[in-house]
Amino acid sequence: MSRFSPGQFGKVAVLMGGNSAEREISLLSGNAVFAALQRQGVNGVAIDMQDEAGFQQLQNGGFDRVLIMLHGRNGEDGKIQGALEFLGLPYTGSGVLASALAMDKVRTKLLWQRLGLDTPPFVQLGPESDWQQVINELGTAFVKPVKEGSSIGISKASNRAELEEAFHKANVYDDVVIAESFVDGPEFTVGILGDQVLPVVGMQAIGEFYDYNAKYLSDDTRYFCPCGLDAKTESQLAAMAKRAYDAVGCRGWGRVDAMCDSNGKFWLLEVNTVPGMTDHSLVPMAAKQAGIDFDELVLRILASSEVERGRE
Repeated sequence: MSRFSPGQFGKVAVLMGGNSAEREISLLSGNAVFAALQRQGVNGVAIDMQDEAGFQQLQNGGFDRVLIMLHGRNGEDGKIQGALEFLGLPYTGSGVLASALAMDKVRTKLLWQRLGLDTPPFVQLGPESDWQQVINELGTAFVKPVKEGSSIGISKASNRAELEEAFHKANVYDDVVIAESFVDGPEFTVGILGDQVLPVVGMQAIGEFYDYNAKYLSDDTRYFCPCGLDAKTESQLAAMAKRAYDAVGCRGWGRVDAMCDSNGKFWLLEVNTVPGMTDHSLVPMAAKQAGIDFDELVLRILASSEVERGRE
């Protein structure tokens, strides 16, 4: 039985959709969360933040708190968090600064490097980049838009022609693009709920890497929870992920992604401040392993909006 009373949350706005490249996934996450609130008797209202009408509904709806299920730009980058701070509405997840920082892969990686946390070497790309020099420096690389999530716009490049093509593909989604040294090994993710680090999840995609299709569309992607690491190694990865999460200033809930190379060394990739909550999503999977079902997970995320703001 949940320790939460539906009435304690008041009227809750569930923000979803929006206008980012991750709109469709956000709608899936938002509707799943909204349905969970309805099942538990919470007074929730689903709002699609695609245009100004959504913001007007939010502003004039008499809400007591906000559950953010917006993925990508305008949802995870600090903008909606800043608007909610201005409106005086408590909201779930990380604050303005941490959201903006986590969304920017370059600045997150620079921070981690400064703190001695391992993250793959990278080079910022531009139209005039020396493609061969980048390949010489990094070897095989992943090319990524700096401010996108869900593996949108990401390609793998092993030579100068592939690198240039990958840059132009990523550049469609963001003016700032990086090439990050490829880590040849399994991928893991660490969910964090409040101060609790959830069990580590391992992923194995059928394709070359864990891309958008593998994350959201394919039924062939394999997930492991328990993740297959021994207890000591899993504990080390969990501690590394929590340190990375705390360094960015995240709070409430989130997810840290990492790779493991052939020598057993872990490399941090990124922090997700509003992870997916679909039927393919990893935080619900990890929470279930920890004995937290989906509906209870949603209430715990919602309860994080009670944390006092203004500490950034």
